[in-house]
Amino acid sequence: MLLSRYMHLHKGKGRRTGSALDRSAYILLSRIRTQGPMSIGQLGDAFGLDASTLNRQTAAAMRAGLVERIPDPEGGMARKFRITEEGERRLDEERTGLVASLDRIMADWPEEDIAAFAHYLRRFNSGIERLHGMPWPRPHTAEQL
Repeated sequence: MLLSRYMHLHKGKGRRTGSALDRSAYILLSRIRTQGPMSIGQLGDAFGLDASTLNRQTAAAMRAGLVERIPDPEGGMARKFRITEEGERRLDEERTGLVASLDRIMADWPEEDIAAFAHYLRRFNSGIERLHGMPWPRPHTAEQL
């Protein structure tokens, strides 16, 4: 809660004003970027959300120019959502702002504390994913983490 409140109160610091993505768009874009084009069904399986919720979220993302619908690249019947250049740009911008905020929060932390925090946060998130049976795909290189 505190991090969310901090981020809300300090939107303009270290980030371009008006660039913030809402939480659902950020998560949607992150997943599509990591896994590639996804159908409503695949998104529902990934997030544990119903089709009506995902239809609202993807419609909003399409209106904002963040995703586009494309035929299934693998030849399936369902149309899929692909992140657009604008979506890529906004996602990168949002991540840059989040990292800048975290850098300010942890400015006086020793490197070993930051590494330990990152380790425990990954472990905590993996535990949640395990309990819900919905793992988040991880990038394959340490650089992308």
